[in-house]
Amino acid sequence: MKSGFRLVLGAAAAAATLFAATGCGASATPAASESTVTIEHAQGSTPVPVNPKKVFTYDLAALDNLEALGLEAQGVPEAEFPTSLSKYSDAKFTKIGGMKEPDLEKVAAEKPDLIIISGRTADSYEDLSKIAPTVDLSSDATKPLESFEANARSIGTIFEKSDEVETQLKAVEAKIAETKTKAEASGSTALITMVSGGKLTAYGAGSRFGLVHDVLGVTPVAEVKVDGAHGESISNEYIKEKNPDILYVIDRDTAVGTEGGQAATSVLDNELVNSTNAAKNSKIVSLDSSTWYLVGYGLRSVPTMIDEVAKGL
Repeated sequence: MKSGFRLVLGAAAAAATLFAATGCGASATPAASESTVTIEHAQGSTPVPVNPKKVFTYDLAALDNLEALGLEAQGVPEAEFPTSLSKYSDAKFTKIGGMKEPDLEKVAAEKPDLIIISGRTADSYEDLSKIAPTVDLSSDATKPLESFEANARSIGTIFEKSDEVETQLKAVEAKIAETKTKAEASGSTALITMVSGGKLTAYGAGSRFGLVHDVLGVTPVAEVKVDGAHGESISNEYIKEKNPDILYVIDRDTAVGTEGGQAATSVLDNELVNSTNAAKNSKIVSLDSSTWYLVGYGLRSVPTMIDEVAKGL
């Protein structure tokens, strides 16, 4: 898959591949010295050190990419980490505020070499950039695969792990192709539903969870309205009316650690939903909510997400 971002290294890596730019992106342009590389990202272009020693990230997809490459971040947000990233709950990793509200004083005091952010922290880009080189590796819901690959390649470039990134991306693309074939053969329709505080929201093609439809080719049961990161408010009656063959469920309360909330499975356990093809054929698939809602597109998380989608086919 051709990246939607342009990566061109400086003199130390003049032979790097050039990726065509489409939309916001990450690219390396000739740097002032062999120890820096300029990354083009969602909010501009930023010279960053190659192999930075102290990395802070508010983006869990970037954290997932680092882990996939045998690397670690030293600073992370306060979050409900999925099992795959649970070690970052340990106090030895500096906590740098919330994903939406960075602790600027703490970050400044710790003097990181690189800060990575994404959508939830995007509004703090200017403030964080005054502290240390900051790159915004937000995902593009309209180009999920290209965006995922480009962000992974940016991490690979910064840490001189490009070959490892390409190897892992090839494995992901093979898994995608296999699942697309399975989706086409099944002919099943699907609806992605997030449950939060007992309320239901649907997500379809072009949404933050568009991997299901846009990348893996699962047929959406209906055209769902998309408003940025938000989906369409729906009801149990809506689910019954659309009657999906597969119902993919994300439990937001579980993802963010909300206490006292009603489990998504309980919310959906009613006569209306139980009358659908999805329920009758045991095709209500509970997705790993932390991975889907908090992490998103990482080198380790995406294969897991693909496998979960495949379970419903």
